[in-house]
Amino acid sequence: MTTHDDFYERFCIKPGEKVDLGRVAPDLKKWKDKGKVEALLEQNRKRLFDLQYRLYAENRQSLLVVLQAMDAGGKDGTINHVLSAMNPQGCRAQAFKVPTSLEAAHDFLWREHAVAPRHGEVVIFNRSHYENVLVVRVHGKLSKKELHQRYAFINDFERLLHDNRTTVVKFFLHISKEEQLARFGERLNDPTKHWKISENDYKEREYWDDYMAAFNEAINETSTRHAPWFVIPANRKKIRNLAISSILVETLERMNPQPPAPTVNIDAIRQLYHRAAKT
Repeated sequence: MTTHDDFYERFCIKPGEKVDLGRVAPDLKKWKDKGKVEALLEQNRKRLFDLQYRLYAENRQSLLVVLQAMDAGGKDGTINHVLSAMNPQGCRAQAFKVPTSLEAAHDFLWREHAVAPRHGEVVIFNRSHYENVLVVRVHGKLSKKELHQRYAFINDFERLLHDNRTTVVKFFLHISKEEQLARFGERLNDPTKHWKISENDYKEREYWDDYMAAFNEAINETSTRHAPWFVIPANRKKIRNLAISSILVETLERMNPQPPAPTVNIDAIRQLYHRAAKT
């Protein structure tokens, strides 16, 4: 059975490596044992809960998880089924929508830096600063020079976070065009998901190949040792969840957070406890 070490190495885009999403399968068909997948996922959830508790108690490091995907790629599902294992006291999800007038009046990284994780925190970016090199590339709003300047700024931004003890991991949830359409159909047939439906989803779908090229370039330009990209086959939701949870367990284990030493005399407190128990 694959371990989280295997997932980490298998899906990580190494610095200098050139990914071609057109050649990356969005489905891992060899995973057929549903029972084992669910058992491993539950094991990962418990481990994530423990590691996040240690991170929160240590209060020295932090973790930033970036989720990017095409529409219906599974960002919300990943948050619900993987990251919900963490205690919300030290974990939050941050969504990025159309910039407000205040956000638009600043540089393109301003709003991300303002909500970056504090010490002891895990923060999930549901979409992120990468929208500023994806949408603008597809719709031709920046020159090539301006686009590559933004890649450089992003690398500097993530390096700054890393140097201040924030570990950054970035996931591209890779689904097929056919799977996206199937998920759009599921939304149409489920009244509880009608709020997610937008005509713009279908308009942007016409630019599928352009978006794949944009993701290719962004991943290749910004996957670094201090902020690696992971391309996750995401057609099958349970496998997606298992892969991401495994990589996050591996990441937190590498961070190795340690609860701080007690600030009180434990033996003295234990004596007070025993006295209270006798009364």
